[in-house]
Amino acid sequence: MTAGYSGQNPARAKPKKKSRRGKFLVIAVIVLGVLLVAADFALAAAGEYQIAQRMREKLQLNEDPSVRINGFPFILQAIRGDYTHVRIDAYGVPIKDEQQGVDLRDLDVGADLRHTRVELADLLAGNVSKATIDTVEGSVRIKAPDLNRLANQVTPFDKLSIEPDNRAATQTPVDPKVPKTTAAIKLSGQTNVAGKVITLTAYGQIALVSGAIQINIDDIELDDASLKQIIPQLRQALAIKIDPGTLPFNATPTAVEVESGSFKLSGQIADVPLVQR
Repeated sequence: MTAGYSGQNPARAKPKKKSRRGKFLVIAVIVLGVLLVAADFALAAAGEYQIAQRMREKLQLNEDPSVRINGFPFILQAIRGDYTHVRIDAYGVPIKDEQQGVDLRDLDVGADLRHTRVELADLLAGNVSKATIDTVEGSVRIKAPDLNRLANQVTPFDKLSIEPDNRAATQTPVDPKVPKTTAAIKLSGQTNVAGKVITLTAYGQIALVSGAIQINIDDIELDDASLKQIIPQLRQALAIKIDPGTLPFNATPTAVEVESGSFKLSGQIADVPLVQR
């Protein structure tokens, strides 16, 4: 052992200081990142609130709709004044117009706003009078409870369900760019005939007719084959026309679709103001 050796090497202490400084720098970067993300979400939430307020007025809703400004970070869209995709949803919307014969109570209304253009300062202040939207894709879903109620006005039906008719594959190729104005349906439910509950399954189509949905039934299957004489009556009772009124932003209905539990009516409109001027 060399005389005077203390067992310590002062040169080894310096890397520890550098390591500590490095850790502090990493922590500071992480904290800054968290704060920036939180600020970004806070700004987006403020913008969503203002759009929800305007959409409540524009769509004549009883409550604020759900609004989601998609895309991250929000601040980059805000700087450009161009919000690429805003999604709006409202559930359980009643539509009643006695003159037009419209009486629906449980609609789901949705809209995809593509490129909403408004300055951030105006958006946060709720001043969106100059805001415009390149394209709006609007939709309305008509659900089974409204179908049950409308069908009951003609013949007592119960527990009517809506499903796509997937029995046969489409023979001709479908161009996804071309809106579908007809769709195959399957309706299942119960009705009462002379005090007896009958279970039925009906197959047919829905068609887009003058902005409304027209149901046409081709075949009906009953759990009691001895009652086949009532099939024409049931087919007529289920030939219902459902008019949900205008789509969001007065988009023109161009397509219909059958989903599990609902009919969907959709359309597009281009170059529209965010609020009525």
